Amino acid sequence: MTTALDAEELRSRLVAPNGPYAALDVVASTPSTNADLASSSAADRTVLIALEQTAGQGRRGRSWSSPEGGLYLSVLFRPAGVPAARLPWLNLIAGLALVRVAQSAGVEASLKWPNDLLLGGGKGAGILSEITADGSVVVGIGLNVAKLPADVQPAPGGLAPTSLEDQGADLDRGELAFRLLVELAGLEGVWRKNGGDAEESGVLEEYVEHSSTIGQRVRVELAGGLELLGVAQRIEPDGTLTVRGDDGQDHGVSAGDVVHLRPA
Repeated sequence: MTTALDAEELRSRLVAPNGPYAALDVVASTPSTNADLASSSAADRTVLIALEQTAGQGRRGRSWSSPEGGLYLSVLFRPAGVPAARLPWLNLIAGLALVRVAQSAGVEASLKWPNDLLLGGGKGAGILSEITADGSVVVGIGLNVAKLPADVQPAPGGLAPTSLEDQGADLDRGELAFRLLVELAGLEGVWRKNGGDAEESGVLEEYVEHSSTIGQRVRVELAGGLELLGVAQRIEPDGTLTVRGDDGQDHGVSAGDVVHLRPA
C-alpha cells in the first residue's frame, strides 16, 4: 500500500476553482490537526492532513494513537445559515463519508453511534468534532489504513482495532484522502444547502441504513457514573440516540452525555 501523500496533487484536485475546498495542507507531524485548525482563522472548508499526530485526541479527552501509516485529517467548516443545534450532525456526516469510501474499496463497513467506523466488526476509524467559540466546527478523522502491529491495544470502548489493509483493501493513501474529502464535501454541501436539516438532506436516512447500533441491546455509560440498559431504537433528526430502557421508557442520549456505548 502506497503511503506517500502529494500535497500539490491533492490541492490541484480539491481546492477551488477545481474542487470544493478553500485550502489544503499536508504536514509530516503535528500534535493534533483538530487543535491546529480550531485555533486558526482559516477559511471555511480548510483541510489539514498529517502523516502522524503526536498528541491526537479522541472523545472526552482520551488519547488517540496516530502512528505513521494512517490517515489523519481535520476540516474546518463555517456553515453559515445552519442553526447551532444542528451542527453535531457534521460528526455523523463524516461517518457516512468514511462508510462510502470503505465500501468503494470493497470493505464491509458500518457505523457505531456516535463516532466509530466499524470495518468487519473492528474499529477502523474514529471521528472527533469540536464546535469552536465562533460557532465553526472542526471535524477530525483518524482512519487506520496500513496493517496494524500485533500489539496494538483495543479502543477505550473495548472494540478490537483493525484497518483497511487488514480487511483486504489495497488503496493508495493519496487516492484514499481524495475520495474521503470528495464524499465529505458532497454530503456536507447538501446538508448545508438544506439548512442542516438531516431529514431533508437525506443524511438521516443514509445514517440509519449503515447503523450497527439501531436494534441492538446496549449499555450506555453516562457521565457521573450513571448507566442505561436497553435497546437502541432510532437516531433522531437532531442526531441523538433514543434507547428504550429496561424500565420501558424511551431515553434520549446525546453524544456529549456518553462515556461509552457497548453491546449489552
